[in-house]
Amino acid sequence: MYLHLGEKTVIRTDDIIGIFDLDTSTISKNTRDFLSQCEKEKKVINVSFELPKSFILCREKEDYRVYISQISSQTLLKRNYKRMYENEK
Repeated sequence: MYLHLGEKTVIRTDDIIGIFDLDTSTISKNTRDFLSQCEKEKKVINVSFELPKSFILCREKEDYRVYISQISSQTLLKRNYKRMYENEK
């Protein structure tokens, strides 16, 4: 299955490690440091130029990638669960 992150970006749900809310998760210095390091290593893909609301950590072969999305983490989670349950029927 696939999850639409905004604009023209779609990722495989099997590759998702986590979906995080930017407002609450960036309170932690560790998270800010992680995102900063990812940015330096060019592992961050911003899928929109609107106000970012979430980031999605994904597997990519032997590495990982961080997607920044304008869609809230709650909406992304609802989309993901909805598709999971539709496929079970």
